[in-house]
Amino acid sequence: MGDPLHGITLEQMLIELHEVLGWEHMAYLLPINCFINEPSIKSSLKFLRRTPWARTKVEKMYLERIVPFKK
Repeated sequence: MGDPLHGITLEQMLIELHEVLGWEHMAYLLPINCFINEPSIKSSLKFLRRTPWARTKVEKMYLERIVPFKK
């Protein structure tokens, strides 16, 4: 089956999550500052690239909320 995240960048994940859920719902599901305070793709990428635990949670949210509906 393979890794469902293979070939998907963190930026792509954030863009798709934002398009489907919006910042407000993303902040509700994962209350981290980059989704709460003046959220943007750029600021979120900066934070998530240097915060492994948060990136793991975003990847999990992507796998649960986006991947099942891409088939």
